Amino acid sequence: MSNTEKALSIGLEVVDTRGQLEASASQVETVARESGYSFAAVSIVRRDGARGASNGPVVFNPDQLLLATAEDASFAIGVASSRGVDAADDVVRRGAIQLLDAQANWANHLGVAALLVTLPGSLSKKSDDTTVLPFSAAVANFARSISALLSRASYTQILLRIPLSANGWNIWNAVRSLCGHSPKLQLALEFENISTAANDTINQWMAEPVKLVILPTDMFLFNKKNYPVLSKMHQAWCRSIMNLNVQFLISSPPNSPVSPENGGIGAYRLYIDNLYKTRPPLSAVDAFARGYDDYLQAPLQPLMDNLESATYEVFEKDPVKYQEYENAIELALKDRVAAGLRNVFVVMVFGAGRGPLVDCALRAAEKAGCTLVLYALEKNPNAIVILQTKKQTRWGDAVTIVHSDMRYWEPPVKADILVSELLGSFGDNELSPECLDGAQKVLKPDGISIPESYTAFLTPISSTKLYNDVCSYKDLAHLETPYVVKFKAINSIAEPVPVWTFTHPQPGLEVNLGTKDFNIHNTRYSHTSFEAKQDLLIHGIAGYFESVLYRHIHLSINPSTHSPDMSSWFPIFFPLQVPLHVSSGSHVDVHFWRLTDDRKVWYEWACVPRTKSGESILGGASEIHNVGGRSSWIGL
Repeated sequence: MSNTEKALSIGLEVVDTRGQLEASASQVETVARESGYSFAAVSIVRRDGARGASNGPVVFNPDQLLLATAEDASFAIGVASSRGVDAADDVVRRGAIQLLDAQANWANHLGVAALLVTLPGSLSKKSDDTTVLPFSAAVANFARSISALLSRASYTQILLRIPLSANGWNIWNAVRSLCGHSPKLQLALEFENISTAANDTINQWMAEPVKLVILPTDMFLFNKKNYPVLSKMHQAWCRSIMNLNVQFLISSPPNSPVSPENGGIGAYRLYIDNLYKTRPPLSAVDAFARGYDDYLQAPLQPLMDNLESATYEVFEKDPVKYQEYENAIELALKDRVAAGLRNVFVVMVFGAGRGPLVDCALRAAEKAGCTLVLYALEKNPNAIVILQTKKQTRWGDAVTIVHSDMRYWEPPVKADILVSELLGSFGDNELSPECLDGAQKVLKPDGISIPESYTAFLTPISSTKLYNDVCSYKDLAHLETPYVVKFKAINSIAEPVPVWTFTHPQPGLEVNLGTKDFNIHNTRYSHTSFEAKQDLLIHGIAGYFESVLYRHIHLSINPSTHSPDMSSWFPIFFPLQVPLHVSSGSHVDVHFWRLTDDRKVWYEWACVPRTKSGESILGGASEIHNVGGRSSWIGL
């Protein structure tokens, strides 16, 4: 853990042998503070006082309350019982709902930071009990009660206590869907004492709004020195979820299973804290992007807008990308020298920005042992000032600066190599095809482009945070707009798959800019299908790219082939207006279009679920998003 990363917050709850929290807030706080815990979890009311009145509001007696004062609330979060909310008897159920409301109202009154709501009994374990509602009715009634709490919640956060299991996820998904995907609803994930599970079990929860992880002491093992430890599986799960900036809660009986000489109840906190501090260090990309995880950013409009100096500054901090460009230029020059073509080559850098690719080309030529006639073309008048300054102070006559749009410039000579830096997060989303179509006229018949090709990849993903952030704008346009995002709290349905490729140059292509259908050759359609390995809710589509710069030299942000430590591009996120539920073993088809007219380029997308037998569920399909580029487009 780096010195700048904040400490992990770990709390304590004390549960009696009946699984209830009967110790008062002051009692638990004393134990927690003595053992170094940051906070406590305390029941609002005693179990024997947790009774509702079906014919009027609940008024607590002081002796019923375990979390009784604002001073208690300064250290403790509240735990609310939902016992009886699933009762088949109307009178019992109404009383239980009133009691849950009263607990939430009391927590709000005290200013409790968070209220941890337990599941009613029929949802926490399978039961044939006829005194409770059928499962679906119990879920619906519990969700309605939670929805009512959310509508009144002000300061206090509502956290549902959900077991980490497939059934737990389905209950969570049903409740949050019935609550309208409210961003106010958070998740307290309780680990279970299991010895084996699928490797991707934790992935299902990585896309959810987990704020608290609960670790019962009975899931811990003891090492040879009788200190508590977690199994390797649970260690891996904890380390994964620690990256989501969560808090932890140790749930223990009054008498700690750990002896006083081995640290007592504090031994669990020390172990989890050590697990946190000994996580692997951040990758270069994660360190570079710290603070931007799951943050929505608008893609660039390269032809419509001029980049600011700070944007160039960020891009130029990526040594990996420029080293690969330099390697590609050097190899291309060496190949041409080896072919006996000549020893003086014309290289044109289009979209030169502040000149990093110009420096790459000059260094590559020196290593290749050849001479360049080098042109640096840029349309941004502010960047031209920087290029002119570098020409005066460093490059001299070795570089000719051109202020122009690459699509319209007529060169005095033809180029051997055209180098460009026009790729976006989806490969073609910053109009590299359109720019290079217009620019390829500068090449000699045997001239080459660096990059020579790029391929877009996609996969459906789940991400509650990203979906809630997009929905917070409260309009259609933002739900039909792609965003550049450094993904963190997501779950992918499968590995990304390729959807289309652009190659350059295109021999024989003639482009009459501005005429009707001049860009129709750059339209694309893709139909891909994905199988769900577990139940999940699709919130959108993640996009990536791979690019061939020259021969074997590649750049990639596709997770499976990502260029090590390269930070210039984050993936792109295409949201869905309405999340799409997909069951384990079933499929979802993704339809994707790249479309154009004489003024703009835009994407449209849709998802269609299929049954396990392969039949399309057209009635469950998403809308086709961004029809006609009504919400988002890239201007030509």
